[in-house]
Amino acid sequence: MSTERTAPAPLSACDEPLAARYDVALLDLDGVVYVGPDPVPDAAENLRKAAKEGLRIGYITNNASRPARVVAEHLASFGLDVIADDVVTSAQAAAKLVAAEFPQRSPVLVVGGEGLTSALEEYGLKPVRSSDSHPVAVVQGFHPDVNWVMLADGAHAINEGAKWYATNLDLTIPTAAGMAPGNGTLVQAIRAAVDVDPIVAGKPETPLLETSIERLGAERPLMIGDRLDSDIEGANAVGIPSLWVATGVHDAHDLARAPKHQRPTYVAAGLGALAEKQPGVTVERGRHTCGGWTAEVVNNAVSVKGEGEPYDGLRAILSAVWAAVDAPAKPVAKAAKNAGRGRRPLPRPAAEPGSIAIDAALHRVGLDS
Repeated sequence: MSTERTAPAPLSACDEPLAARYDVALLDLDGVVYVGPDPVPDAAENLRKAAKEGLRIGYITNNASRPARVVAEHLASFGLDVIADDVVTSAQAAAKLVAAEFPQRSPVLVVGGEGLTSALEEYGLKPVRSSDSHPVAVVQGFHPDVNWVMLADGAHAINEGAKWYATNLDLTIPTAAGMAPGNGTLVQAIRAAVDVDPIVAGKPETPLLETSIERLGAERPLMIGDRLDSDIEGANAVGIPSLWVATGVHDAHDLARAPKHQRPTYVAAGLGALAEKQPGVTVERGRHTCGGWTAEVVNNAVSVKGEGEPYDGLRAILSAVWAAVDAPAKPVAKAAKNAGRGRRPLPRPAAEPGSIAIDAALHRVGLDS
């Protein structure tokens, strides 16, 4: 059962190191701890330091292709002290949803790989590979071996009444060679042949993070991720604080364009932020100050002055942009020819996300893209 929570405001201050404020870090994997098979530089060292300070490290992934034990082995190869119980996958979250709906040993059709099979067995369900087994549910998750036959069989079972679950809807998945189609792309293939939408377990939907909080015993969790539309949006959806790191998919331009439900509590270059305090942003007369930097929006562009840490500058820039985007529309005077005719003033539209120029400001603080 979920607990009522409220995420802190974006760009909040933290007057102690994050590893001291929170008891469990919920880390996304792709783009945060590793990219493809390789670790993100310094990620393992920063996580080991945080663990020594008493922060429990949990590894949370939308990728359902591998069982938790295999993910743990991969992470251990980087020198991290990690076991299977430290890992929570979207396959486990999906299996938990199915187990809450159907009796033990119910047949469930797997459109995916070993990660799904292992998770279903963990929750006492019976994985099957054919719609001829009359499955009560279909669970779909990414695996590189998913083929047309599996997709077609999943569609047949759903059309025959099986309940459909998807581990996640990520359209892409990062690989060592670049972006590739993710589970969301494969879900779309089945959706074209059925008349229902799947129940989704992974981020930004709440089941994966709720399952992770429960399994890891988190009382003061912190979500850490690189993707605004899954990691950060998911944290906001369950009402927990989030840390965005710049080692993965999204960048400063994406942050500036982020809608309210995708804005993080904290922003940082990487996992070294766990050992650091987080400065807030003060606002006075349209000027947004963080550290030695002050930013404001002038003529639809960010002007920034000062000096200091680049990410203090980024926080000031983001605060200025978000305030401009969120500002309510203001009335403007009618043209002179309409003056005195009793007509209502025209509304001045608020700034559109992405319409405010930030390149010069990013260059000024030393964060060129």
